[in-house]
Amino acid sequence: MVATSTWPSQVNDGAAEHLISGTRLPDVALPATRGAPVNLSRYQERAVVFVYPMTGTPGVPNPPGWDDIPGAHGSTPEAEGFRDAYAEFEVMGYEVFGLSGQSPEAQHAFALRAGIPYLLLSDETLAFADALKLPRFETGGVGYLSRLTMIIRNGIIYRVIYPVDAPGGHARALLESLRATRS
Repeated sequence: MVATSTWPSQVNDGAAEHLISGTRLPDVALPATRGAPVNLSRYQERAVVFVYPMTGTPGVPNPPGWDDIPGAHGSTPEAEGFRDAYAEFEVMGYEVFGLSGQSPEAQHAFALRAGIPYLLLSDETLAFADALKLPRFETGGVGYLSRLTMIIRNGIIYRVIYPVDAPGGHARALLESLRATRS
């Protein structure tokens, strides 16, 4: 297995500059790992939505060239970081959602395997990503969402983190940042 430190870091290519504070989220219902679909534009609370390319599946090789794509690696450690900090986000008044273009079935299997307590949202049709023009990359003829995080309130973006460097520590770093802005 390749050590995390040898994977290329995601770079700020400007692909998320249009995602500014005040941007309304698109009116798209996304299948969730449990319960009814979630429409983030109608979500009337504060939330952290971390967008990730894909989580791996045991025994299934990564897509071609995955190890060489900046920001491709790290979805599982990122999701686990949010899992481990989930209670702290809740105490601060934030719900957590993970979002990828993976199928609901793949996300459900991962959520069970990793013990994910928050909802993973599937944008398999890319309707949400297309409406927001979320950044992407391609390998092996398949498109993937680039890693980024949106802090939302009442269906409106008020902060975007892009690029996300060190996805395994991202949840912890985000908590520190949110705590600092509350003071």
